[in-house]
Amino acid sequence: MGIFMSEYNKQKNEQASEQELYSLSSYDYVLPEQQIAQQPAQQRDQSRLLVLDCTNKSRQHTRFESLCELFRPDDLLVVNNTKVFPARLFGRKESGGKVEMLLLSFPCYEKERDGQATTLALIKSSKRPKPGSTLLFSGALQAQVESFLPDGKARVRLLFPAHTDLEQLLERHGEIPLPPYIRRPEGSTAQDAQRYQTKYARHIGSVAAPTAGLHISHSLIKKIRDNGINLAEVTLHVGYGTFAPVRCKDIREHVLHKEFVSVAEETAEAVNITKKNNGRIWAVGTTTARTLEFAAKHANKAGEIQAVDDFCGLYIYPGYQFTVVDNLITNFHLPQSSLLFMVAALAGKEQIFDAYQDAVKKGYRFFSYGDAMAIITKR
Repeated sequence: MGIFMSEYNKQKNEQASEQELYSLSSYDYVLPEQQIAQQPAQQRDQSRLLVLDCTNKSRQHTRFESLCELFRPDDLLVVNNTKVFPARLFGRKESGGKVEMLLLSFPCYEKERDGQATTLALIKSSKRPKPGSTLLFSGALQAQVESFLPDGKARVRLLFPAHTDLEQLLERHGEIPLPPYIRRPEGSTAQDAQRYQTKYARHIGSVAAPTAGLHISHSLIKKIRDNGINLAEVTLHVGYGTFAPVRCKDIREHVLHKEFVSVAEETAEAVNITKKNNGRIWAVGTTTARTLEFAAKHANKAGEIQAVDDFCGLYIYPGYQFTVVDNLITNFHLPQSSLLFMVAALAGKEQIFDAYQDAVKKGYRFFSYGDAMAIITKR
């Protein structure tokens, strides 16, 4: 009877532990509002850095500029080279009413053809515009509302002069979209246009920055290279879904939005050689980590990744076994967010929440413009 009850209690405890691990409410934490960073650090690499070493459960508090001290010459640092575009537009309807439009992806178009491009957008106005109506943003840029989808997104056709560079046009008339927790009553600023962009951003397509990379300055990149650390790039275009709240009580039921990813042959080769030589793969940001793990699922051989151009919906939460990423550089993430689930999967939920509690007590700045963590799972 005693053995039976002992086994029963063990199963009961395991069920309670699993329920806690996958319960959305268990990923909440208290953060004073004043610790939500509203402005970036004065210099990119002068933000604070909390180093969480999961191999010995230790924590170290330092500055991001000291990141090189964590690397070895056989390590590979992988970054996401996506570029944020000015996706937020303010204009008016034909009736004269104000309208705001957020493009959800950078439209594909051909300069050689008539100036038009179709994409999805979110539209905000006092009264929803009708399909077929035209929104006016400047003399050179208009948008025709084609239809509304069941989820509230609008399919719009941008209209602009032929042979026009759409990126330049959006830079003149659009704004960099900032996360809703960064308050800009008058809209994003010229400083935001510079600082809400990584120094190595090259491929346009994101509506949100891969924020872990915002801490990396040109001087730090030079220092990394001078120390013999190899760098590689991937692309993941961050979509608006990155701000979508998780609404499932059981986090396993959440469905992640898909985003375009690209891993070049040279990056795949660099990763595979590093793994073969027992070097460590450092991912700068959760977007980079997700891209690398997604590329591993396309490989023919275990422990390797493969070049890929595809849409990634890989959802990483506790229980996931990382096969590529050893160590992660990341920011502090929102409560009950899929990004928080990912770092909990890598470091362990208990260690992450202990580190977050420590960061709150020590006055770290949180979220996109906030401070950073380095999570080490391989020494």
